[in-house]
Amino acid sequence: MIMAKNNMDKVDIIIVGAGVIGLAIAAKLAQQFNSVIVIDKNVSFGEETSSRNSEVIHAGIYYPQNSLKAKLCVQGKAMLYQYCHERHIPVNKIGKLLVAHGKKEEDFLKETLICAQNNGVNDLTWLSQAELKELEPELLASAALLSPSTGIIDSHAYMQSLLAQAEQHNALFVAQTKMLKACQTQNGFEVSLDSQGEHLSIECKYLINCAGLHSEAVAHTIEGLNKSHIPKLHWCRGHYFSYQGKSPFKQLIYPIPRDNGLGIHASLDMGGQLKFGPDTQYIEHLGYDFPVKLEEKFLSQVSQYFPKIDANKLQPAYAGIRPKLQGKDDSFKDFVIQTSEIHQLKGLINLFGIDSPGLTSSLAIADYVADKLKVV
Repeated sequence: MIMAKNNMDKVDIIIVGAGVIGLAIAAKLAQQFNSVIVIDKNVSFGEETSSRNSEVIHAGIYYPQNSLKAKLCVQGKAMLYQYCHERHIPVNKIGKLLVAHGKKEEDFLKETLICAQNNGVNDLTWLSQAELKELEPELLASAALLSPSTGIIDSHAYMQSLLAQAEQHNALFVAQTKMLKACQTQNGFEVSLDSQGEHLSIECKYLINCAGLHSEAVAHTIEGLNKSHIPKLHWCRGHYFSYQGKSPFKQLIYPIPRDNGLGIHASLDMGGQLKFGPDTQYIEHLGYDFPVKLEEKFLSQVSQYFPKIDANKLQPAYAGIRPKLQGKDDSFKDFVIQTSEIHQLKGLINLFGIDSPGLTSSLAIADYVADKLKVV
């Protein structure tokens, strides 16, 4: 229990949510504040979106210029590679091919090249069909952009390292603990918690809501927060299939983005296991099921760039759910990192819609939040 462990009823910061974003923020803020608590309703850290994704370090190619996603992805990518190097976290700058089929998709690649350059991503290379055939013989495409700074990471090892860093600076992680409500006080917030069935209250100067899939629900428990400042979250499930045997590809293979996602791509984990996914399926209730006939959808889309795919080697692997601000037919929606400049509640920061590239951006998001604390 929180009280028994630290004998405290006042802390500097309470962070709600121990996914990769909450842990990165904790690791950063624990260096600046004496008492930081990270709570999560699950039995361990990173059990939801943070552990059910492609584990890709993105380059920052697609996002509109000057958006938070563009700026924090490019900044976070450099920070993440450096962090992994310093702390010996498994990472591989494996590279990615964004592939096109025909003139229309090649035109999209040309627009993407300009977008990437506007975001400060200047290392993309255009590859012809002949060059692709030599590089990836099993790949079918008329052209591609090679992104050499795209990579893969062991996300669990990364989160373990962030937690260890936070705890080295006396931060406390408390699992199986849910925030019931928060009320503004003269000096911050009084936060009511349910920690394994025990109800308790803690005062904090700063309250940071980065609860991922549940950030909207958590925001509704904060008294005095105008409901107009709480955006609607959309839960978007993505499924992954593993592919048995040796991978036919040496790099990540991405089709043209579609359906409010990056398309069913081919990615490798740190052990060299090939997987395909995710697709996009908007859902109303949290669940990690695999729909009937999903394999047919995957075969249809993947065969466009991997025509020799063997259906017998496809095996359902896992599913993840992303907290999107984009509805099914919506256009681009940026990260929302909301301070008192918007909602007028001093000491509160809400993070909404931290989907991809949240993992890549995590250290940059932590710096961004730390800077915002100076003005809230």
